[in-house]
Amino acid sequence: MTIFFSIAIKLLGYFFIKFKYFQNCCLTNSSGVDNIHFFLSSSNKYSFELTNLVFSENKFFIFYKFKELNFKEIIKSIENRTLLPIYFLNGENTYFIDKITDKILDSVLKESEKDFNQTILYGKDTSIDSILDISKRYPVMASYQLVIVKEAQHLSRRLGQLEQYLKNPVRTTILVFCFKGKKIDKRKSVGKLLSKSNFLFDLELVKDYQLPDWIQNCAKINNLVIDPQAIVLLSEFLGNDLSEIEKNIQKLKLLTKGSQSVDADMVQKHIGFSKDFNLFELTDAIAAMNIQKAGFIAYHFGKNSKNHPIVVTIGHLYGFFTKLMKFHFYKDNMGDSQLAGKIGVHPFFLKQYKQASKFYSKSKLAKILSQLRHYDLMSKGVFAQNTSHEEILKEMIFKIMH
Repeated sequence: MTIFFSIAIKLLGYFFIKFKYFQNCCLTNSSGVDNIHFFLSSSNKYSFELTNLVFSENKFFIFYKFKELNFKEIIKSIENRTLLPIYFLNGENTYFIDKITDKILDSVLKESEKDFNQTILYGKDTSIDSILDISKRYPVMASYQLVIVKEAQHLSRRLGQLEQYLKNPVRTTILVFCFKGKKIDKRKSVGKLLSKSNFLFDLELVKDYQLPDWIQNCAKINNLVIDPQAIVLLSEFLGNDLSEIEKNIQKLKLLTKGSQSVDADMVQKHIGFSKDFNLFELTDAIAAMNIQKAGFIAYHFGKNSKNHPIVVTIGHLYGFFTKLMKFHFYKDNMGDSQLAGKIGVHPFFLKQYKQASKFYSKSKLAKILSQLRHYDLMSKGVFAQNTSHEEILKEMIFKIMH
């Protein structure tokens, strides 16, 4: 039965390609079951994953699910010239928005076609009427005309004027909106229409846990070998600012000779802090007993004492460890919801306290609370008048975690 199912799917894929019902058909294997991923000729925002085939009463029933394209797949579809009439690029990941826009600019038109067929507008300086007037023109001696609207977020209140065009876009025009820093409201009619038409692309920030893989891939693209420890340092130093990461990887590439790899020492020497840490990240690092990360954040706070006053840091940590002490006393007698209310936190944060309780016993917490009171007085000039806040902070974090 499994063999029949596999053969049937491959034959189905063959007919999809042979008779051009679908474009860019390819076969993949996932968990022992053959799947078909393909793009509809009318839209390349989604691929479809075939999940099952059922033959009943002389009919084939095809079961599939939508799979939204990720950044790499969007880039690949543009390279393959499976183009949409509209790309509405929105979200906080401005790096991905810029990269997709650059790929469209590089791929759609030849250099000789750009003078008459490429228009770049800015949301601050244009109107929806002007955008539509240009978009309704036909290309001059080219397959497409390209219209790029940068800083489109400045047009957010007037996007409703696009609705009629979205329903019937000019197929020889590729209209790109770069809507940076936020997402369009999908509850409004224009947002619903963009989403339904598959013209809307949500570009999310890369999560912290995804950064090492992203850095590794970026280094590979730049023909740079980078040690795992150096990757961790880069992610801690630069955060999820992908443009800054790419810039610094290119900088490191210039500093290496031949096949020399980048190590942690090179990163520490040539790359500075750019990420602005906060108190919650410091608490997370301390709760997880991540000594390296807590040390990084303490160093950063010390160098930026105006933005991160030590008195505020000590107060925040005192509150955290006081709640952790309460957690120890009540955890065995209460459910999660009641326990969260008792110690004064949202139930979502209980997992942080459960994790921290493994590293910090009641006796250890009593010592930490005493130390925090001591360092609070030190920061106010008692005991050590000539000690800098940076030195106090680093010593305090070290003693808490050792």
